[in-house]
Amino acid sequence: MEQTKRGRKTASTLLTATLVGTMLISACSSNSGNEKANESTGGDKASGKASSLKVEVFDRGNSPAGSTITKNYLTTFVQDKFGTPNNINVQFVPVPRSEEVQKLNVLMASGSDVPDIVFTYDSGTFYRYAQQGGLTDLGELLDQYGPNLKKFLGEDTLSYGKYDGKQFAFPAKRSHLGKYSSFIRQDWLEKLSLPVPTTTDELYTTLKAFKEQDPGQTGGKVIPLGMSLAPSSYDPFIWSFIQPLTEEQSYTLTQQLGSADYPTLLPGFKDALQFMNKLYNEGLMSADFSLDEDEKKLNEDAAKGLVGFFSEDDMNPFYADGTYSTLMTNISDAKLSAVDVFSNSEGKHAKPEYAPVGMYLMIPKSSKNAVEAVKYLDWMASDGNLFDMQNGVEGENYTLENGVPIMKTDATDEIKNRIYNFGDMAIISNGKQLGDADKNVEAYVVGMPEANQEETRKALSISRSDTIKPVLFDRPIEAQAKYGTALQDKYKEIIVKTAMAKPDQFESTYEAAIKDYMANGGQAILDERTKAYEAMKK
Repeated sequence: MEQTKRGRKTASTLLTATLVGTMLISACSSNSGNEKANESTGGDKASGKASSLKVEVFDRGNSPAGSTITKNYLTTFVQDKFGTPNNINVQFVPVPRSEEVQKLNVLMASGSDVPDIVFTYDSGTFYRYAQQGGLTDLGELLDQYGPNLKKFLGEDTLSYGKYDGKQFAFPAKRSHLGKYSSFIRQDWLEKLSLPVPTTTDELYTTLKAFKEQDPGQTGGKVIPLGMSLAPSSYDPFIWSFIQPLTEEQSYTLTQQLGSADYPTLLPGFKDALQFMNKLYNEGLMSADFSLDEDEKKLNEDAAKGLVGFFSEDDMNPFYADGTYSTLMTNISDAKLSAVDVFSNSEGKHAKPEYAPVGMYLMIPKSSKNAVEAVKYLDWMASDGNLFDMQNGVEGENYTLENGVPIMKTDATDEIKNRIYNFGDMAIISNGKQLGDADKNVEAYVVGMPEANQEETRKALSISRSDTIKPVLFDRPIEAQAKYGTALQDKYKEIIVKTAMAKPDQFESTYEAAIKDYMANGGQAILDERTKAYEAMKK
């Protein structure tokens, strides 16, 4: 599964995107006569000549000995199972993962050299190609040649690939939508004879007890609430304060910066900040959280046994080399439990979830093999082909228990390496798909150390409960693309400044920070989203 840590766009990336935008319009317009070519249906049966289908593949530089990114077990599997039976020569075009947007921009601008299937994780890039006329309308092709693909993806996922009501991309289906869970030192609760907190108010009482009684015997170094300046730390906290929203409020007041929704203008946001200010000034949370954007300090403090409670990406602490493992090495009787604590005005434990999509799979307008491309993706969604690409060979790569593949740890490296790149080849899915959400989650659970599996299962369940779905427009909001990166920094400034302000200065600090945010793009996004919502409702 593609990780969610995000880097900032460099100036060169933005420049490339700008320059290529103009080139792309020219390249696309020169291919306007390809509609007939797009109706090809495979190799020429009369002549026996095979057609070619070019598919992008990420090159991560991690191919094992004996394999290359374009020649390996899975590329051979695709050719043998799909290509040869359909008289199609499937070719894979490598694109460096670290340069995917820049490289794709260049390929799209070339017209003739671009693969028949391309993809990106970046929704802005997808919208730009669709807006500039660079993509094939996939609606009729999906109906005619992709019935299995259509069923597999479903309308919810497919809706993310639409622009102005037309299907210009097939978004990969995400197998697990959960994002966050929270964790508490269960052994501390037991030492103090405290129950597991189930609401925000109960958590506050627990945090005060941790500080006053120091059950971990930290010598005054106790951090009741571990906090960093990473979204996984503050998102579950802040979103739990957001009040119930009308449809109009959801669409107009939400601000999407990058790939995530931000609650800056939503009712309840100020309340969240004020409560954080209270925790900070009472010494109940990490004093230096503002300097910890990568969670490194938070993880170190938790592993040392100083932190009583914190939030994280769902199951992260329970990996074999994760925070919990180091904690138990340092403190043998430590016990970390997954908990669902932050409660909203409705008594729910509200938290954001991922959009149900991974990559945006696209067929360039210049492609002469759109039918073959859709057939290939439909084949992947058919007859267990996706399962075989993701898991390998039963009895050699895995054994099956209750429908869940258990990877064989005693398999040879050669056998394990068969599917080293399954995430980049099985492109219609982000994560393993086993037929339903519970089995998908169980696939993650069985991949964790046995001693941590029960808490992992609980953490993943928590991450999927009472979730808030992303707000989706079927068109890009230009102001979000323009101001998004800068406003992500402004958002963090709001959190830091309001948390660290003296209680009697909270109000003025909050007002000044919001005013600055709105003046630097927030108002422009609000105005554009309001107009887009009005247009959507007509």
